[in-house]
Parts: sequence; C-alpha cells; structure tokens
Amino acid sequence: MSGDEESDLRRFFEQQIELYGDELALPKEKLNWRGGEAATPAPGRSPYLGERIREGLESPPRPEPQAMPDLNLSTLEELQGRISGCLRCAIGGRRRNLVFGEGNPAADIVLVGEAPGFHEDQQGLPFVGEAGQLLTRILASIQLKRSEVYICNLLKCRPDNNRDPLPDEVANCLPYLEKQLALIQPAFILCLGRFSAQTLLQSQASLTQLRGKVHPWRGSRLIVTYHPAALLRFPKFKHETWQDVQLLRRLYDEFLSENCPR
Repeated sequence: MSGDEESDLRRFFEQQIELYGDELALPKEKLNWRGGEAATPAPGRSPYLGERIREGLESPPRPEPQAMPDLNLSTLEELQGRISGCLRCAIGGRRRNLVFGEGNPAADIVLVGEAPGFHEDQQGLPFVGEAGQLLTRILASIQLKRSEVYICNLLKCRPDNNRDPLPDEVANCLPYLEKQLALIQPAFILCLGRFSAQTLLQSQASLTQLRGKVHPWRGSRLIVTYHPAALLRFPKFKHETWQDVQLLRRLYDEFLSENCPR
C-alpha cells in the first residue's frame, strides 16, 4: 500500500469512529495500517469509542497511574465502594463492571478464583457463566449453597480475551483480595485454579503439587482444587476435584462440631 493510500485509509476509519463509535465493528485484517494517531473522540463521547476498530491498530490506551487507595476499612461494603473506580491496571479502563464478590460476608468458607470472564464482566458478579453453573453444582454436591459461602476472584476486572493475569495486575489486585479475606476471616479458603493458589501461598508449585493438602494461611486453612473452567475443558479432572471438596466438607464438619455456629 502506498503512503497516500495508507493515509486515505486512516482518515476513512477515523471518520467512521467519529460517526459511529463503538457501534462500528470491522474485521481486524482490514484495519492494519502502520503508524498515525487515532482520532480524538467528539465532545461527550467515551474515550474508548471505536475500541473494536482500534484493537489491532494500536496499543490499548493505558490509564494514568493511580495510587493504592487507603484500605483502612471495616466492612466489605466500604471496601467495594473504595475500589469501585480502580484504574491501577490497563484492564480497569476497559471493564464493563468491577467484579468484587458476593455471598455471606461472615462465611466460614471463601472460594477464590482467578479473574472474571465475559459474563461476570457483564453482570458484575463472580462465577455466573457456564463455569459458575458448574461451581454451583460442585457446592451442592457437598451440601453447600452459594449464599452460605463467599465467592470472589484474585483479579477484580476481566483480562482481555480471558488471558492469564499479568504480574502487575496480580500485584495491584492482591491487596484488595487480602483485605476481603481479612474482613471475612474465614476458617477455610478454597482456591480454584493455580493462579489464586500460587499467589496466596507465594509458591511456584504446580496445582498437582498443591492440591490434596491443607495449607495454613493467616489463620485460615487453604485447600487447592481445579478451576471449574478447567473441568469444562478437561472432565478427567472432576474426580480429583471431588476428592478436594470432600476433604473440605470433612474438615468443615469437624470445625462445626468444635465451634458454635456463627
């Protein structure tokens, strides 16, 4: 493509972005020019209008660096309000909803996943897609309801295309998760997948090496199992998951017999 043709193509798409914004979506292979700055959105329009066009043409815009908020709070509601506008990572600027967590704020059991997916980002709730439906059935298999436990993720925003969390995203979100756990003070933590397990345990051990054991974590007992999304892709791991949640149920029954209900 000549320089003039490239310039004309860029101007054309900048005009389309200006006119149609996010409503316009065209194949990436038709949008691959080199260089040039994206059009400035019209007043009143989102700075991310045309994001689906710009995807593949330039690096996604990164938010301005944001300081860690003061987490000296006493309730989950206060914490959720404090971090609801977090833009410490680039994915914060592209989320639809921050996915904080849901369930019993005084739960004895907290389930910690990896990160929100598409459906979670849409609804602002953890584990509401197909993997979430499977998680509900797993809990029911050991006589637990979602309303009895607390469910959250390591990351509070959806990574692009559901990719693995990046180190800076983990570092930025970990204090939020740690504060959630400090406020709930659960007797048990069930890590769903290797990312949450390795992060909380500060370990590089594989999921296979971490599961089947009880790990102490700041006064809680931590158990590791497979993420429900992994079970959808690899059903062969369901037997090991069943063993893990049976271990959780057995320990929880012992805990209940030794302690007065909350």
